[in-house]
Amino acid sequence: MLLKNGSKGEDVKKLQLKLGVDPVGTFGPKTEAAVKAWQKANGLKDDGIVGEATWNKLFGNEVIKEDKIITPQVVLSSSNGLKIERLRGHIPDSVIAQIPETAKKFNITNNLRLAHFLAQCGHESGGFKAVQENLNYSAKGLATTFRKYFLTEAAATPYARNPQKIASRVYGGRMGNGPESTGEGYKFRGRGYIQLTGKQNYTNFAKFIGEDTVSNPDLVATKYPLASAAFFFDSNKLWSICDKGADNATVTAVTKRVNGGTIGLADRIKHFNEYYKLLS
Repeated sequence: MLLKNGSKGEDVKKLQLKLGVDPVGTFGPKTEAAVKAWQKANGLKDDGIVGEATWNKLFGNEVIKEDKIITPQVVLSSSNGLKIERLRGHIPDSVIAQIPETAKKFNITNNLRLAHFLAQCGHESGGFKAVQENLNYSAKGLATTFRKYFLTEAAATPYARNPQKIASRVYGGRMGNGPESTGEGYKFRGRGYIQLTGKQNYTNFAKFIGEDTVSNPDLVATKYPLASAAFFFDSNKLWSICDKGADNATVTAVTKRVNGGTIGLADRIKHFNEYYKLLS
């Protein structure tokens, strides 16, 4: 295992997700800087190269290395014109199996909508791998990403590399969560392929899906990663934007609603073009 500046692939995406870097799959200067900061904070040689020692310390002690998705048993078909079977080999089978039921419940009525939806889900989750929000930030990363809550690196230091404290702080007292002291910011952190976040959103989703994701929020990550993402699209009326076309401008418009900006736009466009070509 050796990742360094210029490396590409799924391992790089996994690393970027762990470090809170945009998971584009290419090891560049931002990833190198994040690796160096993490290595320094964890007593390793801060050379920005991910060898066996760095990789094992990053991932070797995780309680859950990868959430196990509960895959529904369904028979794939092209009902309603959705050519789902054509996606095999391009997205995980566990995701494909969730599409028919999700499409029925959340108005994915044509292949254009499905392509837009999957492109966003695929990017946001690092290739349908991440079903929980990564909050493993350094003090510097917190001061940069959540400057509203951490005005200086010194203020962020007590929270650094502690996802539970970070989420409780940045999500506390909003989105239906109680104050930081309740820990609800962490309990209702982002889960699913498009990061359902906040107690109010979990409550709304529970009412729609008919299962108590408030008492058991991990269900969003394990049983409903795709459905929760479709709930986001449906609730925020993104289908009407998807319906505008298969061009880059439409992907950009959808991205801005999902991301709040255009981070990772090139990757989202690439995935949309791939999926739409398969589904057309």
